[in-house]
Parts: sequence; C-alpha cells; structure tokens
Amino acid sequence: MKTSFSDIQLADSHMAVSEKILRSCVHCGFCTATCPTYLLMGDELDSPRGRIYLIKDMLENGKPANAEVVKHIDRCLSCLSCMTTCPSGVHYMHLVDHARAHIYKTYKRSWADRFMRAVLAAILPYPQRFRLALLAAFFAKPFRPLLAHVPVMGPQLSAMIDLAPSRFIPRPRSLPAAGMTGPRAKVVILEGCAQPVLNANINLAARRLLARHNVDVVNVPKEGCCGSLVHHMGREEDGLSFARHNIDQWMGVIEREGVSAILVTTSGCGTTIKDYGFMLRDDKDYAQKAERISSMTKDVTEFVATLTLDHVPIPAHSLAYHSACSMQHGQKITDLPKSLLRAAGFRVKDVPEGHICCGSAGVYNILQPTIAEKLRLRKVDHIERLHTDLIATGNIGCMTQIGKGTEVPIVHTVELLDWATGGPKPEALEALSHSA
Repeated sequence: MKTSFSDIQLADSHMAVSEKILRSCVHCGFCTATCPTYLLMGDELDSPRGRIYLIKDMLENGKPANAEVVKHIDRCLSCLSCMTTCPSGVHYMHLVDHARAHIYKTYKRSWADRFMRAVLAAILPYPQRFRLALLAAFFAKPFRPLLAHVPVMGPQLSAMIDLAPSRFIPRPRSLPAAGMTGPRAKVVILEGCAQPVLNANINLAARRLLARHNVDVVNVPKEGCCGSLVHHMGREEDGLSFARHNIDQWMGVIEREGVSAILVTTSGCGTTIKDYGFMLRDDKDYAQKAERISSMTKDVTEFVATLTLDHVPIPAHSLAYHSACSMQHGQKITDLPKSLLRAAGFRVKDVPEGHICCGSAGVYNILQPTIAEKLRLRKVDHIERLHTDLIATGNIGCMTQIGKGTEVPIVHTVELLDWATGGPKPEALEALSHSA
C-alpha cells in the first residue's frame, strides 16, 4: 500500500511503525474471509482491510477520529485471525492498537460510553474491586429486565449482569501437592486480575501440576493486572503503567530467586506480556527489561510440554478443544495443548470454524453485546454438534463467554492436565459419568 506520511510524522516511532505496517498490506482481501465481524455484517469497513483504509486516512492526514472510524474500530474484536490469514505479514495488532490510542486522545465519546469504559477500567484490573462488583451483580440479577431498558446503556448493563456468575465462587483452600526431591526449577505464575476472582482453581491446578513435577512457583505478592484490558480500550498510558509495575516486581524475583520463566494461564494476558518489549521499546529505563520479560513469558502449556508428565488413569472423556484467539492467532500456539490433552487420555475433537472468535475479547462482550451474542451462538452451535463430554480452553474470557451459552462443562486445559497427573477432578466435571 502506498503511503505519504511526512518526515515529521515518521519521527514519531508509533507513526513510523504504523506506516511500515500499512505499506505491507497488498489489498488482497484474504483477511475478510476469516474476520468475524465481516462474516456477520458483510460490510467492507467491518473487515481488517476496510479498517486499514480508515486508519491510514486518519493517521496519514493527521485527523482526529470521527464517529464513522470509531464505530468500525470499536467493532473489531482484536481476535487477530486476520494476522494468521494474511500472506503479507501485516501486523494488524500493532496498527489497531495505535488507532485505539489515537481515538482515545482525539475523540470525545458520548457520556454513557465514557462512563461505561471508565467503570470497566476502574474495576476489572483490580481483584478486590472486581469481587465487590460481582457481588453487586449477583444481587442485581433479578432486576436485569429493568436494567435492560435503561436508556443508552441498557444493553451493556444487561450484558454485565448476564456475564456475572450465578453463584458465589468460594476461594479454594487446598495447597499444591508436594513435589519430588532433587534440583528444582523456579517459575512465576501470573495471578492476574479477573481470573482469580472468576475461577481461582485454574492457577491452583497449575501450581499442583508443577509441584508434582519438581517445579517451584515463586510468589510475587505485589504483582498486578498485565494491562491488556485497558490497553485494548486505547488507554495506552494506563496499560504501560501496569506493564512497568509488573516488570519491576518480576525483575526483583528473577534476580533474587533465579526464576527461569513467567507462566501465564490466561492466553489473553500472555499475548500482551509477550508484547511488552514492543510496547516499551521507547522507554530507555524499561526497554531492555521489558524485552527480557517478554522472552521469558510462556503460556503454561508451553512450559508443561517441556516436562515429562506422570499420568494416572482417568476416564477417557471426549472433549471439544476451543483454541482462544489470543492463543492461536496471538501466540501461534495451536497443536500443543491438544497434544498434551491427547497424551493425558482425552479424546480431542477440533471445533468447526475454530479460527472464528467466540465473542469474548476482553471487555468486547460488554461493550458490543449484540455482536458478541451472535458470535457466542455461532460458536456454541459448532461445539454442541460435536456431542462431546466437555469443552477445554486456555482463556478465562472464553470460558465465561461460552459457558453462558451451553450446559456442556467448560474447563481450563491446565485443570485437566492436573487431574490426569494425580490432581482432583475439576469441579465443573463432577456431574459427568466416571465411565470411560
């Protein structure tokens, strides 16, 4: 794609990166075939190629964002399926992130939109606040029909209530099983923000699995949100602030404890942390440290695949493996989780249209509830046609989104691997028959 950015514009590193990305696009349109919003709406401007045209015009001409641009950028899930499809290597993720930051700085949203986004940014990255919000949502469930008719914000409020758990989730108390003797590896596990509130059993399962295989998990008490939730809302400085905080905390234990890897059990967070090096490339105090953190970060399945797992007999359940977009498109981890599950004794089935997003996408299912619901129905329909005993995935957002649309139990991959190596049966599977 031909561009005409000025030398002054290209002196800004964000603009220089975006210009390079734009020039790599050859207008082929392959991305439209795998874009969820284009498949649903058939509008060229709701495809990656269409959004690229909008972004190019906005950035190249130094324009503030307008309502048309904002509408179509807001509809983008950042599922990154287009990056997997693109034959030219267009790094759409960095381009759309730049566009969102530009929108945040130059466009004044409606008061309702500003309010909703401010609430999400002030609550979701903070576990204690999020826990209180879920408690409020629990008591608000009977009033959902009334909230759905609140002017302007009704659909978003309704979506928030729908996504909240229908019961209080107790904090697990069991401790990791003792590991083997001898030399031990040391790792950090990102605790995160939303996941420990929605399902604390996931990281507990990871700790048990690792302890059984001679791996110590070093605690980082002051660690916080990875920054992805606010980063993808265009709040660039907020996202970088979270990143810097975590880098400071992790660098301390890396140097003090000899930690060899930072493990992530939420693939959406893993995609962002692996991008810290790029995000902080211009920060002279953090660029080198951020690059080191990114290089040390692994999805939990990447690390577990390096271990020799000690499997125990379990029922040979069939499962549908849902590969989160952040896993398959963001981190390019595709077959590895399925291989681990098959080796553990599960009968793994691929979900048709597995490359299409379920509609979760961070806070997308709150901010764009209508599109998110259509994608959930599409995903659940494909899954249920497989007639499996359960669903496995590696992202809490997908678990919440898909779980609201089906009675088929949905479990994190690491919970199943923990069970298959001597851990407890995941709570979500208690109703399943023990027969193979």
